Amino acid sequence: MTRTIWGLWLSFRLAQSRTRGKSHTMELQAPLNDYFIWGIDNSPYGPVSLSVLIEWIKDERVLAETWIFASGDGVWQKASEISELKDSFKTGLESISMTASAASFRPGALRRIKILADLKDAQLAHLADFLEFQQIVHHTEVARQGEPGDAMYFVMSGELRARTMIGTKEIILMTFGPGDFFGEMSLFDQGPRSADIIANVDSSVIRLSGASFARLTREMPSLATPFLQATSRTLSARIRADNKRLTRVTQQFSAGNDIR
Repeated sequence: MTRTIWGLWLSFRLAQSRTRGKSHTMELQAPLNDYFIWGIDNSPYGPVSLSVLIEWIKDERVLAETWIFASGDGVWQKASEISELKDSFKTGLESISMTASAASFRPGALRRIKILADLKDAQLAHLADFLEFQQIVHHTEVARQGEPGDAMYFVMSGELRARTMIGTKEIILMTFGPGDFFGEMSLFDQGPRSADIIANVDSSVIRLSGASFARLTREMPSLATPFLQATSRTLSARIRADNKRLTRVTQQFSAGNDIR
């Protein structure tokens, strides 16, 4: 719904600009070939030119399923469905397949992860040296509740769920999709996992082990600092969201007791 509203607004602005006088002709022609990208934070970015967009595909900042608003068409489309990008995406998809088989990845692909999106290219390239690419088959248990944790994971594709079992009943605590991360607390205390992590579909993740994290903080503190700051911001947001949910449940429980 949000993406639709932005599309209507962009279409309106473009239509409005085309009604201006001839003195604005040069100004109006340029946006017709511009593109807006729907980011993983549910916000639009742009405009960017076709050449920039193609470079972002090569760097894996833009994926086949990324939503793109083409000014000339006036609609949001998946990147792989835009005629001007199809040839570039064939190359991009082949590259992803090859890097996956080699258990490697391009540093630019790390921009899919929300907490890493603001890091510079050089920082991502250095960070990649401490990471490990893994492919997870559907139904695979990545972590088991109660067992010691030894790594943090970033979701590159697919979907995983955090669950706990109460008797024979499964309680889903959270779902993780592309751009999300989990297991971060194990980097600090190697304590027991608080939940099982199961792959809902075939997925790919990037693993940062506790040993690699220790090496990162020791060898590259200038890189570890922004990484930790970004992680902390996301953790704070999660804690606030959990507090709101707890408050809501408490209020509902209290209201139920009052009725009795």
